[in-house]
Amino acid sequence: MRLVPALEPEPVAPRGPRRLGAVELVPGRIRAAVLDLSGTVVERTETGYDAATALPADLDAALARAARVFAGGRPEGIGVAAAGLVDPDAGLITEVNDVPALRGYPVATRLEALTGVPVRVEHHARLQVLGDRWFGPGRGRRTFASVSTGEVLGVGILYAGQVLAPPGGRSGAHMTVSASGERCTCGSRGCWKTVATTRWLHARAREAGLGQAVSLGALVAREDGAAQRVVEEYAENVALGLVNVQQLFAPGLFVLHGEAREGGERFSGLIEERLRSGLVGDGAEQPRVLVSTAAVDDVALLGGAGLVLSQL
Repeated sequence: MRLVPALEPEPVAPRGPRRLGAVELVPGRIRAAVLDLSGTVVERTETGYDAATALPADLDAALARAARVFAGGRPEGIGVAAAGLVDPDAGLITEVNDVPALRGYPVATRLEALTGVPVRVEHHARLQVLGDRWFGPGRGRRTFASVSTGEVLGVGILYAGQVLAPPGGRSGAHMTVSASGERCTCGSRGCWKTVATTRWLHARAREAGLGQAVSLGALVAREDGAAQRVVEEYAENVALGLVNVQQLFAPGLFVLHGEAREGGERFSGLIEERLRSGLVGDGAEQPRVLVSTAAVDDVALLGGAGLVLSQL
């Protein structure tokens, strides 16, 4: 009998640590990052393009530059936080007012071709809630809201464990809060955006004689009555939209991002007080308002990573 020596098994390369990919695509800028499963950014990059004059080929080139950050290791997937209107099922950015070239842009298909990994896309504000759900104050909760404040206004809602993202749905910036209010960039009057963004704050501060382009943090730090009145009115205006969200979905917890961070507990406390004053009935959780501690530049990236984790 001839003995046949057993074949040595082929060595198997050890799998590296699992990674998550995230991309933020907004007018004029693309950020991309690799994160670990705890939400820590391992590597990042940023590139720009001309929002007004870019052609689809220019967007392709900028996306390719940003995607180089994924060359060092294959992430489990990539989540894209996109401005404007998106079609998550088709992986498209359907419209961004400030970037004509992004109309119908197939960002998921482009990124999949560049990286070879699955890509999902969602609206910037709605993705933010997934960052909070996996890596922030929303951990362990099945229902809460995440709020963008500042130049960009919007709300992402996690309800019973699912992000509320109906086809054609938006972030709430254009909900009407004053039927006879100021004309909005969308053409309607009295949108929440017209009274609860940095643009409104700067205009009101100028009217009150408090200076040009004064920040929320600077106003909160001042002790004079004029500054405090502007802060209180701004908090009331931000709360106008959130009161509607509370009455419709009773998320209980609201996590503030962006400009509201400058206002600290003083500003968040004013919003919480307004939300609680409008609470009707005994069944709903008492609203709480927290200020995110995540780095401003990482909020959208954490949301993209959270989208990948949610798919896993």
